[in-house]
Amino acid sequence: AAELSDAYRTRRLGPVEVLRAVLAHIERWEPHLHAIYALDAAAALAQAEASQARWLKGEPLGALDGVPATIKENIATRGVPVPLGTAATELVPAVQDAPPAARLREAGAVIVCKTTMPDYGMLSSGLSSFHALTRNPWDLTKNPGGSSAGAGAAAAAGYGPLHVGTDIGGSVRLPAAWCGIFALKPSLGR
Repeated sequence: AAELSDAYRTRRLGPVEVLRAVLAHIERWEPHLHAIYALDAAAALAQAEASQARWLKGEPLGALDGVPATIKENIATRGVPVPLGTAATELVPAVQDAPPAARLREAGAVIVCKTTMPDYGMLSSGLSSFHALTRNPWDLTKNPGGSSAGAGAAAAAGYGPLHVGTDIGGSVRLPAAWCGIFALKPSLGR
């Protein structure tokens, strides 16, 4: 994310070309991984275009402006249903962004999609009654860990540099360990 911000500042890259590359990568890998939910390429492209215009004016919103990001499906994003990984949930679009999504938008991050999770986040796997089974990109016969299964698989597969998950009992830490990536579980309230 920091390298992208520097590349945008020096105009070696732009948010639109970066997003297009991420979307092309997702298109190649997602049929195998099943890590994402609610991909809206047109909305993400509109966010990237707005970011690119800010960078060209020298007025980015912050260090995350134009950086592709995913958000775990249990974190509400305005207009997108929150299935919580289960087919038992009524699919009602969220009225507003939860704080993590709102902070990403305020910083200009490009929200590419949501990432999958097991039913109610209650498993350390990618098994869900709502989504296809999420797989580990290092070995498609393996589990990516959970409950931030999609976030871990998306990070390891290179679906962009920033993926927001949630963790109470290992839901970010297990996918990080099982997918060979770095994760941070901030202190409560951070």
